[in-house]
Amino acid sequence: MTDQSVTSNDLDDEGVRAELERLRNSIDNIDAAVVHMLAERFKCTQQVGRLKADYRLPAADPTREALQIARLRELAESAKLDPAFAEKLLNFIIAEVIRHHETIARG
Repeated sequence: MTDQSVTSNDLDDEGVRAELERLRNSIDNIDAAVVHMLAERFKCTQQVGRLKADYRLPAADPTREALQIARLRELAESAKLDPAFAEKLLNFIIAEVIRHHETIARG
């Protein structure tokens, strides 16, 4: 049953409400884990940014980025996740990392 097919009568059923709450709690926990994992990832990329700044390396690395996108697309496929979605997400993250690296290099 999807959220779209849930009626107010269905929500009166204690079992349905309990299952919905259980699923939403799982989603909340996963969201929290994603945020913490992104924070850890950005800690690492900040270190990369400082290293690049120290050695006057460019903020972007198109070769590395292309390899990472290909790798993530494969991981997404094996996890039954839309590879195009995974690529969009990684591109968003990469853009933020590059912005951080440019800020570090200017600082």
